Amino acid sequence: MENKEAGTPPPIPSREGRLQPTLLLATLSAAFGSAFQYGYNLSVVNTPHKVFKSFYNETYFERHATFMDGKLMLLLWSCTVSMFPLGGLLGSLLVGLLVDSCGRKGTLLINNIFAIIPAILMGVSKVAKAFELIIFSRVVLGVCAGISYSALPMYLGELAPKNLRGMVGTMTEVFVIVGVFLAQIFSLQAILGNPAGWPVLLALTGVPALLQLLTLPFFPESPRYSLIQKGDEATARQALRRLRGHTDMEAELEDMRAEARAEHAEGHLSVLHLCQLSGINAINYYADTIYASAGVEAAHSQYVTVGSGVVNIVMTITSAVLVERLGRRHLLLAGYGVCGSACLVLTAVLLFQNRVPELSYLGIICVFAYIAGHSIGPSPVPSVVRTEIFLQSSRRAAFMVDGAVHWLTNFIVGFLFPSIQEAIGAYSFIIFAGICLLTAIYIYVVIPETKGKTFVEINRIFAKRNRVKLPEEKKEETVDAGPLTPSPAKETSF
Repeated sequence: MENKEAGTPPPIPSREGRLQPTLLLATLSAAFGSAFQYGYNLSVVNTPHKVFKSFYNETYFERHATFMDGKLMLLLWSCTVSMFPLGGLLGSLLVGLLVDSCGRKGTLLINNIFAIIPAILMGVSKVAKAFELIIFSRVVLGVCAGISYSALPMYLGELAPKNLRGMVGTMTEVFVIVGVFLAQIFSLQAILGNPAGWPVLLALTGVPALLQLLTLPFFPESPRYSLIQKGDEATARQALRRLRGHTDMEAELEDMRAEARAEHAEGHLSVLHLCQLSGINAINYYADTIYASAGVEAAHSQYVTVGSGVVNIVMTITSAVLVERLGRRHLLLAGYGVCGSACLVLTAVLLFQNRVPELSYLGIICVFAYIAGHSIGPSPVPSVVRTEIFLQSSRRAAFMVDGAVHWLTNFIVGFLFPSIQEAIGAYSFIIFAGICLLTAIYIYVVIPETKGKTFVEINRIFAKRNRVKLPEEKKEETVDAGPLTPSPAKETSF
C-alpha cells in the first residue's frame, strides 16, 4: 500500500520494455548505413544483368575487335557476382581486430569511409570504359559488407536490453531485405536498369554510407564494450542512461560485470550459416534465370522479382514482431521446414513443366514460399542468436569464424550455382533441400531457446550441455570492489 501511495518508480522490467528514442535512432542509423548496403549490393546486379553483360561485350569489342565467347562471358559474370561474397570473406577476417581496437561504432564509421570509394569507381566505370572497375569495386564493397555483417549485429545486440534484443537484432536483416527490395525497384528497366542509368544504379550504394557517417557519431558506443573490454564504467553508465532513458541501471551494470567474470562455454552456431547453402543466394543472384526456367516471360520476370521482394520485407518484419513472442528456435525450425519443402516441390515443377505448362505458376509460388520461409527464420534470427550465445571477450573471435563461414558459403553458391544448374538442371534444388533438412535437425538437437535470457544465463545453458564447470557464484563477490579492468580477448575454440 505504501509503495503505491508513495509513487515509487516502476520496476525495471517495465522500463526496459520501452524503446527509447536514442536506441531507436541509433538502430536506424547503424542498420541503414550498413545492412542496407549489404542487401542493395547483393541484389543490384540481378535484374539488369543483360545490360551489364552488354557493356562488358562492347568494352571487350573496342579493345580486341571481337566479341567475347560464351565461356568468357560466363566467367566474367560469375566473377562479378561472386567477388562480393569473396570480399565479404576477407572482411570477416578483419573484423575481430577492428571491433576490439576501434569499438563497434568506430568500426562501422571507418568501414563506411571505404564504402564510398567503390561507389564512385562504379559510377565512372562507363565513362572510363573499364568493366574491371565494377569487378574490383564489388570486391571492396564485399570487404565492407563482411566487416559490417559482424560488427553491426554485435553493436545492436549490445545496445539493446534483453527484452528488446530479438526485435532490435532482427533490424539487421530487415534493412538487408529493404536494400534488396529497393535494388530490385531501381533496377527496373523503366527506372535505372538501362544503358543510360546503370552507373547511377551502382553508385547509389554510397548514399547510406554517407548518411551513417553524418549521423552515427551522435550516438553512444556499446556500453558492454566500454565496461567489459575497456573497463570504463563511467562511459558505459552514460551510454546506458541515454539508451534506457532512466538512471536506475545497476541491475544491467551488474549483469555486465557478471558476464565479465563468467567462464566461456560458447555453442557452435557457425552451422546455422549453412542458410547460405540453403539456396537463398541462388535465388537472390539468379532469380530472373530461375523464373525463366519456371516459364515466366523475360519481360515480366523483373516484376515477379519485385513481388518476391515485397514478400521478403513483409515476412522479415513479421519475424521481428514474433521473435520475442515465439522464440528463436520455433522461427528457425519453421523457416527451414518451409524452405526445404519449397525446394523439393520446385524441383518437381521444373522437371515436369514441359509436359504440364500450367505448373510454371506453381513454380513461382514455390519461389515465393521459399522466400517467405527464409524470411521468417533462417534470414533474420541467426543475427540475433549468434550475438546471444557468445560472451563479450570471445564474441569477436566467434563472429570472425562465423562470418568467414557465412561468406565462404555465399561465395560458393554465387560462383558455382550457374555451373551446377547447367550440369544437373532442376536437380540443383535437391541439394538445397537436403541442406535445409540437415540444418533443421542440427538446430533441434543443439541450439537452445535464448528468448528473454541474459548473456550469462545463456552461457550457463551451454556450459551444462558442454559439461563445463563454471566458477562458484561466491567468487564473484570479491570482484565487486572497484571498476572492472579491460577484459583481454580470449581465443574461442571451435
